[in-house]
Amino acid sequence: MNSLAKISPREGDFDLLAAIAAGNRPALEQLYHGYHRRLARFLSRFTSRYENVEEIINDTFMVVWQSAKDFRNASQVSTWIFGIAYRTAALSLDESPEQVVDPDADVEVQDWVTHGLNSLSVELKLTLELAYRMGHSLEEIAVITDTPVGTVKARMFHARRKLREYLPAIGGEDSELPMRNE
Repeated sequence: MNSLAKISPREGDFDLLAAIAAGNRPALEQLYHGYHRRLARFLSRFTSRYENVEEIINDTFMVVWQSAKDFRNASQVSTWIFGIAYRTAALSLDESPEQVVDPDADVEVQDWVTHGLNSLSVELKLTLELAYRMGHSLEEIAVITDTPVGTVKARMFHARRKLREYLPAIGGEDSELPMRNE
């Protein structure tokens, strides 16, 4: 058995962030590579342009580089990084909003859910994505979005209500679905 204790990813992230705070560029590169794929998946739900996703990730890690020394250990490093990415994406989406439709979706329900999500405001959509697709708790979403837990709960409530209104047929009601753009 190896005498070196294994470091959990969580502890490793804290160590990398401490090294980044001390100006260690290889540590930043390691953290970047460790989070790039997860951030790209998360961000690709809000913009279909690869260039935008890459720009937001790069902007996120610029903030990580500049602010690592200010990290207070009040959350997981992953929550902090996703929070930075969330705020960076929200600013980018506010400046140039675009609708995301998955061109490969051949299941009608998925198509309607995508349209329903696109009908939501950025804040509501991101809250649902963080909860249901990324698996974050309400408390983690509050940290990521820099909002009170009560606000996160309200956003979840309003987002689900709006989706139920937009998607009555999927919910089992007899109302007609909105017209599709074909």
